[in-house]
Amino acid sequence: MKVNHGYKRRLTLTSSQAAALDEQGHAARAMWNLLHDWWTWGGKHRRPTLKQADEAIRQARKDVPWLAELPAQAAQQVLRTYTRAWTNFFEGRAGYPSFKSRGRSQLAVDNPQALTLRVRRLSRRWGELTVVKVGRVKFRWSGPIPGVGREPGRITGARLVKDILGWHVVFRTEVEKPTPAQHPGVAVGIDRGINVALALSDGNDQAHGAWIRPKEAERLLRLERKAARQKRAHQRGEPASNRLHRTYDQIASVRARVKRRRYDWQHKTTTVLADRYGIVVVEELRVRNMTRSARGTVEEPGVNVRQKAGLNRVMLNEAHATTVELLTYKLMERGGQLVKVPAAYTSQTCSACGQRDQESRNGVKFACTSCGWVGHADSNAAVNILNAAGLAVYGRGAEAVGSGREASTARCAA
Repeated sequence: MKVNHGYKRRLTLTSSQAAALDEQGHAARAMWNLLHDWWTWGGKHRRPTLKQADEAIRQARKDVPWLAELPAQAAQQVLRTYTRAWTNFFEGRAGYPSFKSRGRSQLAVDNPQALTLRVRRLSRRWGELTVVKVGRVKFRWSGPIPGVGREPGRITGARLVKDILGWHVVFRTEVEKPTPAQHPGVAVGIDRGINVALALSDGNDQAHGAWIRPKEAERLLRLERKAARQKRAHQRGEPASNRLHRTYDQIASVRARVKRRRYDWQHKTTTVLADRYGIVVVEELRVRNMTRSARGTVEEPGVNVRQKAGLNRVMLNEAHATTVELLTYKLMERGGQLVKVPAAYTSQTCSACGQRDQESRNGVKFACTSCGWVGHADSNAAVNILNAAGLAVYGRGAEAVGSGREASTARCAA
């Protein structure tokens, strides 16, 4: 089977190269906006053909000099991405395509032709590639790339993206692999929570420390207060000052580092789980509904609004949806399977006797009001999740595996 992956590497640019890529990124954003304005002009009953759109893009690059800074192949890729956005909208996978603002949208330039990249490795830590109208650019060699050197596979294209930490290149690769055999690992249920990031039904829980370091937390709080003061001095209707923009960039830089730290942990943890287990069962959570604001309305104001807001921040900071996405494709490549079950009542049901009572759970402690079993609430929910899929190999009664019960009891006591 063919396995497609993306490999992200950080670019090291000179000032002239960074300026050239910024021009291309803004040209690509403007091309999208012009295309969207032209495409939607006349209402829903007027939709141009791809041939007409291609001719319009070619003419725009001739008439507007700064649009010509965008390479021709990258301009064509803007059209492909735009039409794909409409397809995703009509099929219910995304929202209505809209304009891209200068301040909120991410700069990106596509290089769909792999032959023009000419990627090669320079040393143990550095690589090099060719960017059209920019030249040879160095990037950080943080790992092997299929199709470069002796690595099997091939590069099918690349995308240059810019975030608060600078420009990066994302290589699109394709590797031919044999169809994997069925994974020999056992089944496991996973409860995604806040107290324990990933509670497993066999007791091998996966936890992490704080994403943000103490000094970073102090700096972030100081920057947020500074931004609030600068925002109060801002007059309504006038553009924000350069100082306020600079403060926002500093805040985004701290948050970006925290996000990378979390993503690194998710990748490493999901790799371990995909190697160890053949079937992984998780709850089908609707995070958007779970993290709705409790503010309410003027007529019916909400209660415990600040507590609910804090809970929402912590829940969103775990990024559980990303963990499931990573687990899905890693299990598939290893012959495993990810199963989703309904999340209703998994935290209120006793995994030993099956009695459901919301009074049994008190915070992180679960004490069954029927049979008297006591343990950690997340471990209890993980076993219920596994049982909901019909894949349980043991229960929480006398036949339960000792290591799982001891881990839960020790954690509860702690």
